[in-house]
Amino acid sequence: MPHSVHPNDDIAALGKFGLIRHLTKDIRLRNKSTESGVGDDAAVLDYGSKKIVVTTDMLTEGIHFNLEYSPLKHLGYKAAVVGFSDVYAMNANPKQLLVSIAVSARFKISMIDLLYEGLLLACDKYNVDLVGGDTSSSITGMTISVTVLGEAENDKITYRNGACMNDLICLSGDLGAAYMGLQVLERERRLYRENPESQPDLTEYNYILERQLKPEARGDIIRTLRETAIQPTSMIDISDGLSSDILHICKESNAGCKIFADKVPIHTATNAAAEEFSIEPLIAALNGGEDYELLFTVPLSDFGKISAQPGISVIGHITETGGKALLVTPNGNTIELKAQGWNAIN
Repeated sequence: MPHSVHPNDDIAALGKFGLIRHLTKDIRLRNKSTESGVGDDAAVLDYGSKKIVVTTDMLTEGIHFNLEYSPLKHLGYKAAVVGFSDVYAMNANPKQLLVSIAVSARFKISMIDLLYEGLLLACDKYNVDLVGGDTSSSITGMTISVTVLGEAENDKITYRNGACMNDLICLSGDLGAAYMGLQVLERERRLYRENPESQPDLTEYNYILERQLKPEARGDIIRTLRETAIQPTSMIDISDGLSSDILHICKESNAGCKIFADKVPIHTATNAAAEEFSIEPLIAALNGGEDYELLFTVPLSDFGKISAQPGISVIGHITETGGKALLVTPNGNTIELKAQGWNAIN
């Protein structure tokens, strides 16, 4: 059967998520053990008493990272953590990691060693086994592909599609820091090119730089939910920005939401950097991405338990079936949220 041509054959016109929908629209699941495939943070495989989750991510030089300011050890650590975060977003625990890399001739063995130091450091911290992968040559720089396997009890696995009317929308940590860290790094890269002798002091940006270069996955939040007997109804990690990611939950759950702008947590260092760059901090939080915090919903009956947990904020609630995703400003006005998060295709 000949492959059909899309009416608009421009990948950029489709965007990241449009391309995913286009490529996966004809997929049919054949095996009983494949419980859930494309459409969540990880695929879910049913092998009896436990669910196995599998997720994969690819990072490409010049698109996802810039080696002018990304140390290779940090990059290896981040590549692993990005995969771990997807597993935690399924209310599961990462167990195994596979890494494949393609590198051009400019990379030396010592440089690849640094990348793997970061990968192994992440595995050590998160108690994950690096169990395999592949290597290839490249003519365009470096590409890293990570695949993470995790596991969860049958009744603990959490998808994006379970949010219900009046569920509380909860968020770990704070947002916008990674985006503002990227702004600092890009500015310093440009300044360095103009004056290679410059030696900037970036101490004041430590928090936001670490959030960009060496993020952490929120396994601690998963442990907190277990310990407090809170079962989320839906969950996703913040990789593309709050606006894009809450829209994923709303779409998959066929629901609307209200997010209250003054409830979205933003670190003081993020606020300071945003003021310096003349960027509205809330815009960085809504659209910046790469924070790798967990966004999840819980029943209204769990309000007392969830609000008592440090590091978790209740930022809104789920509304009616088929409703809109709305941002409520401090003065009570509502703005419809749009998916304006980071898009690697554009």
